[in-house]
Amino acid sequence: MGKRILLVHDMTGYGKVAMAAIMPVLSHMGHHIYTLPTAIVSNTLDYGQFEIHEMTDYMRNTLQVWKNLGFSFEAVSTGMIFSEEQAALVSALCRESAEKGCLVFVDPVMGDEGKLYNGVTDATVAHMRAMASVADYIMPNYTEAAYLANAPIKEDLTRPEANELVDALRQMGAKSVLITSAKVEGTYCVVGYDHAANERFLLPFEMVPVFFSGTGDIFNAVMTGHVLAGEPLQAAIQKAMDAVRVMILRNKDNEDHYVGIPIETCLEVLS
Repeated sequence: MGKRILLVHDMTGYGKVAMAAIMPVLSHMGHHIYTLPTAIVSNTLDYGQFEIHEMTDYMRNTLQVWKNLGFSFEAVSTGMIFSEEQAALVSALCRESAEKGCLVFVDPVMGDEGKLYNGVTDATVAHMRAMASVADYIMPNYTEAAYLANAPIKEDLTRPEANELVDALRQMGAKSVLITSAKVEGTYCVVGYDHAANERFLLPFEMVPVFFSGTGDIFNAVMTGHVLAGEPLQAAIQKAMDAVRVMILRNKDNEDHYVGIPIETCLEVLS
């Protein structure tokens, strides 16, 4: 049975990333989607030129209206946060929701491939540390995990170094941790800790050497959808890795990779 999921992500006008990538996936998986945009963004940041309109006032007023109306959700999924005020607002929402039995999925969107995205500052990293403290599941890529933990970014990690990075995020308050696109002892993998099973895990994958904007959003949406359907975390992660790999290979010859994967043409991969 589908869950009521609130997406607290940015909405991009040109590009299948963030909310535009997540909504079709979770809807196709049978969940009921509601949205609270953190910002309206002109296009994916990879193009290097963009316009961002923060929605903090709208978010605050909307949450008050929803409170008056008695609306509730079974899961909250958060993405890019654009200000300290917004981070405080979303953290409070997640804490209040968790107290009512709501699951909180935090994707600390900040950067990739060893650097922060265009327009992302050190202040954003601090905001995301606050978000980690309220997460049932936190899903950074390796770059984001290193920035959150204030750890050096390395080409390759030992298993103890990977475990140390996972533990740093757990110490911030996150219950389950999954770090994507980490390279551990020569193997690309998703490494983390599953709080339901009380065990560490390392799930290897073969890296496809093709970049698309938004693949992390698709991965997180597929994983979240399966977890909310009652599947074990590691099985959900494996299904998400498999789905993203198929979608990348199917679209690898597309002319513009910054616009992301045309997700609506790939939804049968999830079935």
